[in-house]
Amino acid sequence: MPELPEVETTRRGIRPHILGHAITAASVRERRLRWPVPRGLGGTLTGQRVQAVERRGKYLLLYLDAGCLILHLGMSGSLHVAAANSPASKHDHVDIVFDHDKCLRLRDPRRFGSIHYTRGDPLRHKLLAGLGPEPLSAEFDG
Repeated sequence: MPELPEVETTRRGIRPHILGHAITAASVRERRLRWPVPRGLGGTLTGQRVQAVERRGKYLLLYLDAGCLILHLGMSGSLHVAAANSPASKHDHVDIVFDHDKCLRLRDPRRFGSIHYTRGDPLRHKLLAGLGPEPLSAEFDG
């Protein structure tokens, strides 16, 4: 399972490629992840711009114009920035395509990852609301 340092490394790696860019499409090839990928995700995301790329615990938070995309990599998942027209591999389940012909690609061979969208405060989402102090914050002390 990707641990917190790997999730933070992923956040730092994808941030410069997607921050400030608008989503032009989302392609869901396999909805059956840990929880089903929301139907209509492409329509919900299209036209929204990435305002921030954050992390809470092992969750990645993509703050958009009108909501937040919450991603978890599960046990074997990873995110890659690829050319928008590059062919998908067997375990590439979701592509989020941006206005500069790049896509953020979720690869998850075991399908334990998840993608959620919320219009509300993501920190109040049921998956995040009960998390303890952030280990890399000043709140986390002896």
